Amino acid sequence: MGMGWPLRMFQEEGLYFVTSRCFQGRLLLRPGAEMNEVVGGVLARAVQQSAGTVRLHAFTFASNHFHLLVWARGAALASFMQYLRSNLSKKVGRLVDWSGGFWERRYSAEPVLDDTALVGRLRYVLAHGVKEGLVERSAEWPGLTCLPQLLGSARRVFQWFNWTKRWSKRGSPELAVGEGRFAEEWAEPVELEVAPLPCWKGLGEEERQRAVRALVEEVEAEARARNKPVLGARAVRALHPHTRPEQLKRSPRPLGHASTRQALRQLREQYRTFVAAFREAAARWGRGAVAAPFPPFSFPPRMVPGRVARVL
Repeated sequence: MGMGWPLRMFQEEGLYFVTSRCFQGRLLLRPGAEMNEVVGGVLARAVQQSAGTVRLHAFTFASNHFHLLVWARGAALASFMQYLRSNLSKKVGRLVDWSGGFWERRYSAEPVLDDTALVGRLRYVLAHGVKEGLVERSAEWPGLTCLPQLLGSARRVFQWFNWTKRWSKRGSPELAVGEGRFAEEWAEPVELEVAPLPCWKGLGEEERQRAVRALVEEVEAEARARNKPVLGARAVRALHPHTRPEQLKRSPRPLGHASTRQALRQLREQYRTFVAAFREAAARWGRGAVAAPFPPFSFPPRMVPGRVARVL
């Protein structure tokens, strides 16, 4: 049975570094006050809808991609990302007048295996904008980022634009009052909370903030040492969201993030075992054994074997 994408292997619970890029690398998430409000509302709503099965630790939204650092239970990350990406494509697509495909490919979700790697992924998130030469300081990045929440209140309120409510009012006089999809009539406040890294839970709030500032200072010092001019926040905001970069940075997605080779070797062996078990179950399923046991937190085929033959 052919498989178009590498299989996802979810843990019973675990930490993941998640990345999703816009179609053709276009700047569809270009920062701006309205963009940040809409994106923040969708992200907050997605976390809220996950009902505690997904916990958000860090995030940053670039002009053409985003990164999340999350904890998730089982396969809950899949439904969380489906909700997040589909709502971003609808709402942001409307905001920037883009009706085509919004995402370039499926998102990546790489397990983070130890505390050192976890802090390293947080540092990577906080470095955005600075390491690319777009702004001099992390705090100057005009897009949505977790930095203000890591250095201040962990909770922030955004507006979720409830289009279901708007649709229910169609044909009524009320719709004429707030006709636009982003009118105040459809806005509902939703709170977004950033949870402390598990390895920092024993630290006080001030200690965690000092640790974040230390990471940011390292990033900015490295950027200053390169001694290169930056584009600037104003120029970032001025770019057209339909712009397609001439070149995109592409690199192989790692299987996971760890501070030791041994941990990565163990992950690779675990993944090989998972893939072998899935393929064996898929082969049995293809022969008609619809009760074939697939590995936990995997996604068996949705069609019964008899129907596959008729479709093919």
